[in-house]
Amino acid sequence: MKKILSILCLLSLCAMLLLGCSPAGQEGGTEEPAGSLPAGESSSAPGQSREEAPAEGIDVRIAALKGPTAMGLVHFMDQAESGALEENTYSFSVSALVDEVNPKLAKGELDIAALPANVASVLYNNNNAGFQVLAINTLGVIYIVESGESLQTVEDLRGKTIYATGKGTTPEYALNYILSGNGIDPAADLHIEWKSEPTECLSALISQENAIAMLPQPFVTTAQSKSDKIRVALDLTQEWEALQEGSDSPSALLTGVVLARREFVEQNPEAVSAFLAHYRDSVDYVNSNPEEGARLVEKYGIVTAEIAEKAIPACNITFIEGEEMKEKLSGYLAALLEQNPQSIGGALPGADFYFIR
Repeated sequence: MKKILSILCLLSLCAMLLLGCSPAGQEGGTEEPAGSLPAGESSSAPGQSREEAPAEGIDVRIAALKGPTAMGLVHFMDQAESGALEENTYSFSVSALVDEVNPKLAKGELDIAALPANVASVLYNNNNAGFQVLAINTLGVIYIVESGESLQTVEDLRGKTIYATGKGTTPEYALNYILSGNGIDPAADLHIEWKSEPTECLSALISQENAIAMLPQPFVTTAQSKSDKIRVALDLTQEWEALQEGSDSPSALLTGVVLARREFVEQNPEAVSAFLAHYRDSVDYVNSNPEEGARLVEKYGIVTAEIAEKAIPACNITFIEGEEMKEKLSGYLAALLEQNPQSIGGALPGADFYFIR
């Protein structure tokens, strides 16, 4: 009996010793995963948290021109303003004149801008290839309108006066290309009176009988809302395409592109990718939801919602990037080069002008 009691005491003592060796806080002797640390301790170096904090976003400064080049951005602008986009801080400005935007880009006061296609080439050529085109954002949106019935063909412009905006940018060179292609000398066979803003052309259309103006959308719709006598006489996109028939390398009439500073693109690839994704979504949203898109167009002071809703289907707002962008834009710039080399800065941009992801 004494031997049995001694054995039982020994077994009890061993059991107590085993329990005392279990890790703190573990029940029933369950093992802790290999490599784990006691509660409250971290595997990070002193001063670091266990999980890396997300990288801070950057400020992205964006400009657009009043019209279709800005209309495709409005959903993006609204999301940024509401705080829905958290990866970066986006600031937007909408200008009436391209001359207000170009110097800011050249000085590095802007990072990205929606501009006429030929202006993008000029900036590239005049600033040591310091810019890249990210995407095409607007196709042809330029029309000849009149407050009468005198125009049926391009030939009917001979001897007329045209009120127009966009001197030195896409509208002027597109008009000159179409006039020349139809045997009309832009300098001798008609008179083009250049205005600084579309509103000045609208005033002439409304105040004069049989007045003729070259206008982009949405200002065509604005003009027609003010007078039922104003009609679209010529679509410059269609006239351009007619001249391209049979060409070995046909080009398309483009209005706007998205241009970025090369330094910004190279230093912030993730920000550029995020920008392009938001921009594409914004263009899709505006085209698919013209009523809500029009409300945002008015919110950002471009045109009224009533005008915007009618104009959006005719504004050719788009988003084209990559190789397709390069093909369409290079063909358009080549057509302008033949007409006037200075319209694109004297020469075709190099391959590095086109941002290809």
